Amino acid sequence: MDNIKVGFAVCGSFCTYEKMLLVMQAIKDRYGDVTPIMSENSASTDTRFGTAGHFISEIERICGKKVLSTIESVEYIGPKKALDVLIIAPCTGNTLAKIARGITDTAVTMACKAHLRNNRPVVIAISTNDALSGNAQNLGLLLNRKNFYFVPFYQDDPENKPFSMVAELDKLCDTVDLALKGKQLQPLLCVKK
Repeated sequence: MDNIKVGFAVCGSFCTYEKMLLVMQAIKDRYGDVTPIMSENSASTDTRFGTAGHFISEIERICGKKVLSTIESVEYIGPKKALDVLIIAPCTGNTLAKIARGITDTAVTMACKAHLRNNRPVVIAISTNDALSGNAQNLGLLLNRKNFYFVPFYQDDPENKPFSMVAELDKLCDTVDLALKGKQLQPLLCVKK
């Protein structure tokens, strides 16, 4: 996969960040050119899972580029045709809903909107507690919309969090490979291991 320019956008599902860093490294190893993007909240919020500064440092180390975390910093993606594929991982329910409804009020949603104007693939790795309730309709909208591809996902804790779904991040690279060919990796629904 030579000369593929990847955007890797990160939202605020902080509990997935350690695994996200591993798959970001795998994406960097596979494609080489990775532009890191973080939502304003993910770039500024310290949590029990780590500080924003730590994650920014790790992301910049992996990608070899500064994190873009403002609407203004990512707007160029569309006019410059800067990316071949945009990954949103993790994609929270909040961001999923905004993308489904065309709301552009964060660096991640602006990157998505700007990228889509070039008719290129967006790969979404969901991580949301309401995928099977409040966000089910938004998930359905994007599953039926052109240029959106999903990393296969599963219920992470069906007994205690029956509406929660998370992406099988180990399948991110394969999902991107197929999305670049206009195909969805199957099966889309996974069984928890």
